[in-house]
Amino acid sequence: MSIDVRPSEDAAKYLATDQLVWFGEVTDADADHLRLGLPEDQRFVVDLPDGPDDLHSGIYGVRPMEMSLPGGNVVPIAGLTWVGVHPDARRRGVLAAMMTDHLARTHDAGTAVSALHASEAAIYGRFGYGNAVLTHQVVLGRGTTFTASHLEDEVAGITTHLLDMAAPGVTERMRACQLTAAPDFPGTIVGSPDYFTLMAHEPPEQLCDKERRRVLFARREGHDVGFTGLRREHKWENARPSGTVVVGTFTGRPAARLALARRVVDLDLMGATRLENVGVDDPVLGWIGGPRSTGDLKTWDSTWVRLVDLGAAWPLRSYESDCDVVVEVLDRHAPWNAGRWRLTATSGTGAASRTDSAADVTLDVAALGAGYLGHGIGGMLRAGLVQEHRPGAYAELARAMRTAVAPEPSIGF
Repeated sequence: MSIDVRPSEDAAKYLATDQLVWFGEVTDADADHLRLGLPEDQRFVVDLPDGPDDLHSGIYGVRPMEMSLPGGNVVPIAGLTWVGVHPDARRRGVLAAMMTDHLARTHDAGTAVSALHASEAAIYGRFGYGNAVLTHQVVLGRGTTFTASHLEDEVAGITTHLLDMAAPGVTERMRACQLTAAPDFPGTIVGSPDYFTLMAHEPPEQLCDKERRRVLFARREGHDVGFTGLRREHKWENARPSGTVVVGTFTGRPAARLALARRVVDLDLMGATRLENVGVDDPVLGWIGGPRSTGDLKTWDSTWVRLVDLGAAWPLRSYESDCDVVVEVLDRHAPWNAGRWRLTATSGTGAASRTDSAADVTLDVAALGAGYLGHGIGGMLRAGLVQEHRPGAYAELARAMRTAVAPEPSIGF
């Protein structure tokens, strides 16, 4: 059966379908969430002939975003989100139809890369997405000491300023600061101005007894050089304050991050600080003496990357070692990528071209997505997830794609 995927024409029906999938109740505030979260022309739906009458059989949406790559390029990407299938329409090809539609539309629009955060990790590898970034959640006790002797002179000139995230002009400052920092931190994803407004949008029914989101800026000589978002949670134990401050992604260079880290572990009435999104090579673990100096540390997947147009995506980033490898790419959902490619990197510059030469390596396109931001993919050969035909060819490819520092995690979108 052919499944038609088309642009949404009914915002209320689109929203109600999303809330059913995510078992939420539609409120007046959700309409603002949809308006800020997804442009009208980036909402897509499926209606099966025998599907539900009052809701869609499936929906998905795309956020216009930008992502920084190794080498400093900040490029447009398709931020896939709001993907959902009605419970009565599951196991009927709706998701596959929507994913294929998304890839075709993204390719036709000239966007080389799609990215997402996976609600369930087992789903998106089937459609060519590779887990490109890992992230840590780190719990620190109040007053944790951070040692960074070679940053102290730089940190001395930085001050921190706490503001309400919804205050006028704050989200504009956040976005400008993140765009400035992004080229130095591959994997950073920057949303549209509306998306930043959405982060600060917290209606009363969602807040209940929570503190509104705050933002802590790091500033030097009157200019923003970094920031992080936070929210404090009250708690008292044995007549002592033991609240938790929940901290989002750090943005800025290391000295700015150090100034921010020292501030968030020293807030009154707090007993612990939970850093929600710390990259694998973020210096915070080095500053405290390693993982065993944390109260708790958890690791999970952050950004998943999909090369929608391999030929266009490969030269957008830089490479830290040379390679010349013929790769047989398997890609059933974007057939324009499938087949043999000669992937080269010379003095940091990459090139991709079609070839009839014998393949050195056979792999699924998801493997290239997993390594696209610099995350190590060398272990895939040992795991039997790629096939090598010329000894050493896959190691050559993996070394070229890997960066000296692991890529940055992104906030969920």
